[in-house]
Amino acid sequence: MTEDLPSLIEQHQKEIWEWKQKESQWVRDKNQLDGNKKIIEELSSKIVEMGKINLVHKELNGKLQTRLTEVEEDNKKLAMQIQDLTTPRKFGDGKY
Repeated sequence: MTEDLPSLIEQHQKEIWEWKQKESQWVRDKNQLDGNKKIIEELSSKIVEMGKINLVHKELNGKLQTRLTEVEEDNKKLAMQIQDLTTPRKFGDGKY
């Protein structure tokens, strides 16, 4: 039985080494997963923030489009006024 003792000790040390290797891999995996989790949380937060920014941009674009339409209508009215003022009038057309 004492002859088996060194063999058992050696086997036990081998198993301990294998378990330490597995534990080391588990620690690396956990660290990597924790890092990935943090990245995902940060990106999720930024996506939510960007969604709010997009809503603000859409609202501003709507206001700008409305104002642009108003300006275009004003320009048409001004163009007609200028045309009326610069068009030569004929006698008898009631525009003199």
